[in-house]
Amino acid sequence: MPSVTPAIRLLRQHGVAFSEHEYAYEEHGGTRVSARELGVPEHEVIKTLVMEDDRREPLLVLMHGDREVSTKALARQLGRKAIAPCTPETAHRHTGYLVGGTSPFGTRKRLPVCLERTVLDLDRVFVNGGRRGMLVSLSPADLAHVLQPTLVQVAIGGEPG
Repeated sequence: MPSVTPAIRLLRQHGVAFSEHEYAYEEHGGTRVSARELGVPEHEVIKTLVMEDDRREPLLVLMHGDREVSTKALARQLGRKAIAPCTPETAHRHTGYLVGGTSPFGTRKRLPVCLERTVLDLDRVFVNGGRRGMLVSLSPADLAHVLQPTLVQVAIGGEPG
């Protein structure tokens, strides 16, 4: 496994303070497993979802691990007809990362990023560092500074924020 992923390289280029956290990856374990392994609330583990709009244009959606995305609300907020998750193969083609190791940083090509606005209310977040079994923790302000996301309110489930 490469010790320096494109995500780590990009964070270093931007001078972002972050720390790396390794954990035992489980196939289809998602944020539940990474949160459990690292001993952090699943709400602070931010999943990177690769989606496409009705024109097949890709975008990334960053969401709390314990919430789901309302694709209807997302399409409405972005002025699109529809938005749906990509297949794992399509997600890999767009990002260069394998599902389970998709980072919003250092994607193959620069993709538009939508960030659930309540993520900014947290003190720190854990996002994928570019490979399965590794998250990086950083401040939400640094996450937003590097990614320049569109803020959206599309979370479903869990307790209201």
